[in-house]
Amino acid sequence: MFGIFEKIGGYFTNLLADTGAFVTLFIGMFASLRRAAPPWREIVRQSYFVGIESLPVIITTGAFVGMVISFQSYNQLLRLGVTSWVGPLVTASLVLQLGPVLSGVMLAGRVGSAMTAELGTMAVTEQIDALRTMGVNPLNYLVFPRVLASTVLCPLLTSFAILCGTVAGFGLCIYGLGINGHYMWVQSKAFLHPLDFAEGLTKAAIFGCAMAVICCQKGITTRGGAEGVGKSTTASNVQTCIAILLLNLLVTMVFSQIKNALL
Repeated sequence: MFGIFEKIGGYFTNLLADTGAFVTLFIGMFASLRRAAPPWREIVRQSYFVGIESLPVIITTGAFVGMVISFQSYNQLLRLGVTSWVGPLVTASLVLQLGPVLSGVMLAGRVGSAMTAELGTMAVTEQIDALRTMGVNPLNYLVFPRVLASTVLCPLLTSFAILCGTVAGFGLCIYGLGINGHYMWVQSKAFLHPLDFAEGLTKAAIFGCAMAVICCQKGITTRGGAEGVGKSTTASNVQTCIAILLLNLLVTMVFSQIKNALL
């Protein structure tokens, strides 16, 4: 019986230890900028990897999610005779929740796993130790470019996902289901507020930053050869997805209070 409590206690202890490690890495990354300028060539390389190379999967995800929401919403609203409200449902879902969350999860699978695997391989082959020997701070040279690229480009990728999802969803409704596009657009503009877009993009930036910090921390602390790299990659992917869901709840609650105070 006590073994269950030991496992639960160990889980929360590991959770607190990991959270402390992520915060320490985040603070140390900014502290390293005081000693050396960030490597702009590496920032550009990471920006290309995170941004340009992720566009196809982000666009595809956004388009299919938009069409699925449209089709499901149409089937439900058809019973009530208010099919023009499919537009607000599609746009609000994409802007507030599905756009940022799914983009973050897709980037965690594609970009985050690659970050952990790359840095983990460098760690087990002692390349990171070699950088320290040459006087190069790994947080400045390896971590900061990845965190910056993910934080800046995740909102841009989310915007593409929202745009493609909206266009695909509206296209399915107008040309496939016969809904009046004018009323859909009017209802969508009336329903959404600029704070909704601010909330969605803020979530995306936070998700991108959290993903990069978690994956980099897991990567540079990898031990145990090839097996350790695999374990670190799996752990970073799972922890990133959990962090995205938790942060989504927290940011939603904060923006809900802001909206209630301003609107």
